[in-house]
Amino acid sequence: MKNFIATLLCLFAFVATAQAQHSSNNNPDSIVGTYLTDRGGSKSKVRVTKNADGTYNAQVYWVENPYDKNGNKRKDVKNPDKALRNVDVDQIVIVKGLKYEADKKRWGGAKIYDPTKGLQVNATAEFETADKLKLRGTILGVGVTLYWTRIQE
Repeated sequence: MKNFIATLLCLFAFVATAQAQHSSNNNPDSIVGTYLTDRGGSKSKVRVTKNADGTYNAQVYWVENPYDKNGNKRKDVKNPDKALRNVDVDQIVIVKGLKYEADKKRWGGAKIYDPTKGLQVNATAEFETADKLKLRGTILGVGVTLYWTRIQE
């Protein structure tokens, strides 16, 4: 009887997780929120917002180490747009114009910006779980997958 109850509880947890993932993938606005990222040990927080045209942007609003060795605020010095090279690292917009693709249950049609390399690459995003956003950046068929974890603040 105990095994039967344990099995039912596991099945219920699995179904609840699958339903949460399914419902978040059917709601374009489910991407809106705040996320913790960790790329190579460098942590930052990103806020995803909805634009008036129905697309989504992602902007860094906190980085673990915002200062250089001289105590100055680090800037987006590798940005290919010279006008944006004075933007503080904790204010960089890293995704602009992400669109929900209902047929694929994901977001795409935008570029993701990597400030560590100064590159913009094609981006897609989809939820792996209700609180784990999988972002895929590709250029010329080569890609990198990142995971952002939703946080509550």
